[in-house]
Amino acid sequence: MSHTPHELHEEFPEHADKITALKTQDTHFARLAEEYHEVNRAVHRAESNVAPVEGLTEVDLRKKRAALKDELYRMLSE
Repeated sequence: MSHTPHELHEEFPEHADKITALKTQDTHFARLAEEYHEVNRAVHRAESNVAPVEGLTEVDLRKKRAALKDELYRMLSE
């Protein structure tokens, strides 16, 4: 299996312990983290042409990933 960039622990290494804790303690955070993971995988599959999509679809996926990442970072920074 190839390496998938933009995983949460790689994006926020300084918050790795908090990410792990929040995934088990906060259902909203866990849901957002899972959604981020799914969207991130979809972006990676599209970028690597494993599952190609139209250009606008890929842009929308990237925007959704960024929005989720921003929300997750906000929660990690609290």
